[in-house]
Amino acid sequence: MEEVDVLVVGAGLSGLTTSLFLAREGVRALTVERRSGTGLHPRAAGQTPRTMELYRWAGIESDVLGVSKRASQGLRITVAASLGGQVFHQVLEDMSVIDNSVAAATPWGMAGQDVVEPILLRRARELGAEMRYSTELVSFEQDEDGVTARLRPVDGEAYQVRARYLVGADGGRSPIRTALGIETEGIGVVGHSIGVVFEADLGDRMQPDVTDLYYLQHPRFTGALINTDVPGRFVFGTDYHPDRGEKPEDYTHDRLTELIRLATDLPGLEPEIRWVGAWEMAARIARRFGDGRVFLTGDAAKVTPPTGGMGGNTAVGDGHALAWRLAAVVRGEAGPGLLDSYEAERKPIAQMVVDTSLHNAKERLLPELDTSELGEPVDMNELALGFRYRSGAVLDTEDDQDASPTEDPNRPSGRPGFRAPHVPVTLDGVARSTVDIIGQGWVLLADGPGWSTAAREASERLGMTVVCAERGTGFGDPENLFAARYGLGRGGASLVRPDGIVAWRSRTAVEDPAGTLSAALAKLLCPAGHPHPVGRRER
Repeated sequence: MEEVDVLVVGAGLSGLTTSLFLAREGVRALTVERRSGTGLHPRAAGQTPRTMELYRWAGIESDVLGVSKRASQGLRITVAASLGGQVFHQVLEDMSVIDNSVAAATPWGMAGQDVVEPILLRRARELGAEMRYSTELVSFEQDEDGVTARLRPVDGEAYQVRARYLVGADGGRSPIRTALGIETEGIGVVGHSIGVVFEADLGDRMQPDVTDLYYLQHPRFTGALINTDVPGRFVFGTDYHPDRGEKPEDYTHDRLTELIRLATDLPGLEPEIRWVGAWEMAARIARRFGDGRVFLTGDAAKVTPPTGGMGGNTAVGDGHALAWRLAAVVRGEAGPGLLDSYEAERKPIAQMVVDTSLHNAKERLLPELDTSELGEPVDMNELALGFRYRSGAVLDTEDDQDASPTEDPNRPSGRPGFRAPHVPVTLDGVARSTVDIIGQGWVLLADGPGWSTAAREASERLGMTVVCAERGTGFGDPENLFAARYGLGRGGASLVRPDGIVAWRSRTAVEDPAGTLSAALAKLLCPAGHPHPVGRRER
């Protein structure tokens, strides 16, 4: 029987991200996908600076930016009757209101999923991940030591694979989630849509050099229209109503052509329709993000309306958040209790994303939607860069009474649980960012001497690697911003996790840096009383 460390089922954004980062950490990862290849539909377009930060660590930031050149020109979001009709609301005129240059070293991206998936796939394979398309998961069983999965190629016979862990990245209707008996909660279905990818010359109806998104409230339909990374290619969506007896097959080529003409105010347009598919707009969150040795990511963990462009970014975040934890446990650097922090940290993010997306849907598409029972919408900057994690993988010893789930990323506090702030630094005399120091493992950023020795001793004690970068030695601080943004006094240090989150900090110097750091790491890597494995590979 074939054996791997982790079996990933599904090769969308979350599955490919999980596979890539597992492979980068040397974990034997096998990914299977029912589709024959990457998708044509540019769904889940747009990358936040946080997602681009993860892509920088993956070595694909420039590739993604290269296929999303519209990002340099901006984003426009309009609510209107049609492209040439009455404008009801200008949600966003340009990117100036969401300028993150102070908070992030990475820019926004505007690439669609259709061009990002091949980049993720190529990089995952370069790093050693094995990918098998046209292969489905038939069944799986887990025990105390692992998961036995039965796989079947489209043109072959079923076979078994034994994995230490299974990742369900298998979409909103996740068979893995269903098999685990994990129910979902939330509003559920809020609408049904027919999606269309078409090619046409729309003249000056849309701005070609920006991401130009229209939410359409036409007398004949409600929908959306957006340009793509391929010149002359667009995505159109229109609502349909099963409760009125309407079916996807009612939307013939001629009917879709008519609707596209109404949307564009081009009565003679002859669009070349490349793809058509039905989908439901829904809001659901899994009650649990895992069971035993099986974990859920992306749409398997939560489904959100596309209003706001946060679903794909959350899927990427899920994949990375799970990958570094699995890698630490498989390598024996952490106890299995670390995996409990995945749900504790990512489920609140999912809830904020879903609630904010539903508020956006009410404003842009569905004015009749009842959002009275939802949490308040979260500012996009704070949701993307100022989010806060609370779990056993965050050690807060400062008696922080602030219960806010986010903070303004332009005024970072450097507190444990928040993203490690971007600070302009120099590395070997070259202008870079603290983002270029972190993201490759556990990193101790220090504002004084003594911590490098502590990091080395802690690494030896715990059988892992902690890299220390001291201001003035490991990096230069030309604008003198480091200590203030990380909330450090003289001689303090901040411990940053592999995902760029501050896990612990000592605001000032301590008498026993090595002992203090070792104790903090032991609690972080083995929460809930699990003994530290001291470098033993998990079996």
